[in-house]
Amino acid sequence: MIIEPANRTLSVKEYYFSLKNKEIAQLNARRAAQGLDPVINLGIGSPDGAPSAEVVDALCDCARRPGTHGYQSYTGIPELREAIAKWYKDWYGVELDPATEIQPLMGSKEGILLLSLAFLNPGDKVLVPNPGYPTYTSATLMCEAELVKYDLVEADGWYPDFEALEKMDLTGVKLMWVNYPNMPTGAPARRDVFEKLVAFARARRILLVNDNPYGFILNELQSILSVPGAREVCLEMNSLSKSHNMAGWRVGMMLGAADVIQQLLKVKTQMDSGMFRGIQEAAVKALQASAAWYESLNAEYRRRQAVARRIMDTLGCVYDPSAGGLYVWGKVPAGTAAELSDRILYEAGVFITPGFIFGSNGERYVRISLCASVPTLQKALEKISVLYK
Repeated sequence: MIIEPANRTLSVKEYYFSLKNKEIAQLNARRAAQGLDPVINLGIGSPDGAPSAEVVDALCDCARRPGTHGYQSYTGIPELREAIAKWYKDWYGVELDPATEIQPLMGSKEGILLLSLAFLNPGDKVLVPNPGYPTYTSATLMCEAELVKYDLVEADGWYPDFEALEKMDLTGVKLMWVNYPNMPTGAPARRDVFEKLVAFARARRILLVNDNPYGFILNELQSILSVPGAREVCLEMNSLSKSHNMAGWRVGMMLGAADVIQQLLKVKTQMDSGMFRGIQEAAVKALQASAAWYESLNAEYRRRQAVARRIMDTLGCVYDPSAGGLYVWGKVPAGTAAELSDRILYEAGVFITPGFIFGSNGERYVRISLCASVPTLQKALEKISVLYK
């Protein structure tokens, strides 16, 4: 390398699943040479289903129309912002101004970095959950801000300990990430917790962001923006990735006060030239999905969840039967999650995610993704059962 990389790149590593997928690819090459089936990957939460036919048709129809392949507005087409506003009103009971309080994103991950770039200076502090989505940490470090980890533990239902939060040195904290319904633990969103979070953020003058892509998957719908006073200190992110089987389409949204959205937009306009119109029109169609769409989606995930829980039982892992979302999160009976995950990978040909990647409080936990068909999950169960006879 002829020049040194920036300090911000030295503060982060390649994303865990990127590295693990390379390892699994190498293992699959060896397994193929031995006449073995490829690894069953129950790691990342990338839905294996498809959007509705109407959504795909909307994309194709737009792609065939002349004049739709140029640059698009940084703020998204008005129809998309209006569809998001209606979706939030119909399903979450939250009213949003489509012109000023909604910013479409190319996925939620983009929103995490854009918001961090918009508000964090070197040395600023950010409250990040442990365990939590790794991108909260990496975006903070790439902005040369300081991590302040707050604990989520099983004994508290994976909700913040507000007494412990109040005792922390919060000097210089500008931003706090929360994620309910929770990933990786599956803890559901709770109104009383949202109310406490809003009160905490207001008292401490902290910008609070709830990352909310899992609400429609085996959960009761809740939005932190429905709490009185939340709009003054809170943003919410959401996505079509899980709720509409559109992870690869990269359609997300940031929702909240107009002045905060405007700051995020300043950064976004420097980073891209708008989302392809066909994807936006398809997203409008997706947001018009009926209750039957979500009911069908959840019926399938309930079938998968039942098999994933049988895998946890076979492994001797303990899980919360009230948890929802796209995963099953369980505590390993002995040793570390990393040891269990590697044993299952190399001896059974099944990959399940070790919880340490989400923080130190996840070291004794593993996560199984429901983004595999029931027959695939049953095959994984059979392979693992051989080890635990």
